[in-house]
Amino acid sequence: MMAPLSQASLQVLARLRGYVPPSTSWASMPLSRRAAVLILLFADPHGALRVVLTMRSSTLKSYSGQAALPGGKSEEGETAFMTARREAAEEIGLPMQESKLPPPFKVEHLCELPTNLAMTELVVRPCVAFLHSHDERTGQDANVTETLIPKLDAKEVAAVFSAPFHNFLSSKDDPTQSNLPGKPNDWYEGQWMDWRQSPWRMHNFFVPVTNQAVILPKRTEGQKAAADHLRSLERYRVFGMTARILVDAARLAYAKEPEFDHISHFGDEDMIVRLCRIGRLGALRRDGDELTRDDLRRAGNL
Repeated sequence: MMAPLSQASLQVLARLRGYVPPSTSWASMPLSRRAAVLILLFADPHGALRVVLTMRSSTLKSYSGQAALPGGKSEEGETAFMTARREAAEEIGLPMQESKLPPPFKVEHLCELPTNLAMTELVVRPCVAFLHSHDERTGQDANVTETLIPKLDAKEVAAVFSAPFHNFLSSKDDPTQSNLPGKPNDWYEGQWMDWRQSPWRMHNFFVPVTNQAVILPKRTEGQKAAADHLRSLERYRVFGMTARILVDAARLAYAKEPEFDHISHFGDEDMIVRLCRIGRLGALRRDGDELTRDDLRRAGNL
């Protein structure tokens, strides 16, 4: 039986429901530039919130073998949430239609977050949702990781796992978690980089997987090496844009700043507009396109 949501978790959900993001140019961008990811939260047995993550297949063209939130490129006519839900259905088996969710599960869309800019010139809209696993009317509840998220598409996803949501504000492991490998400060490493005309914080989180069920693909020939490698790890690295999105989402959700250095602004709405003004982020997008220092310098000088 699942524990009821903690008071802190209830406050997080209320805060996210009430969040109104700033204006965005996401919907007006060319379809070739639009993408969305799903920040899917669910309750653990103690009533705290966890977030679903994946390890991308080693066979993908972009960001292969890296940790990611479920998501991908938009299709014609889709909103950001529609894209995020469709991709989550394809990657981790989360049904898009409420009628196809087994009771007591229900997905509640909470909010969208400011759009992020990927180095590959995609504009990525984070969409936050909560996966209810308890029905107050019937008293029925279920375990998310045992019942609903046991699937993955082995062509795109090498593993499905989760992490404590609040810990993306911490520099050490969550001490309430059991069976943690190594030392508490193995959780986080960060460094400043020079990018986008200013110092840029690169976050690296090392999520313990010794204390949870990790979903791996069937041992097909194409994924055998990746699955064997993942089985040998005690922690999965979450970094780059995915880490930054999770830090920003946790900042808003818990109304507090992280214990480590970070970039103060949320998303990249201003830079996206500036790049459009200098003629970047147009409809024609080629594989291998990547923003250069000169692009960012010219946009930053507007």
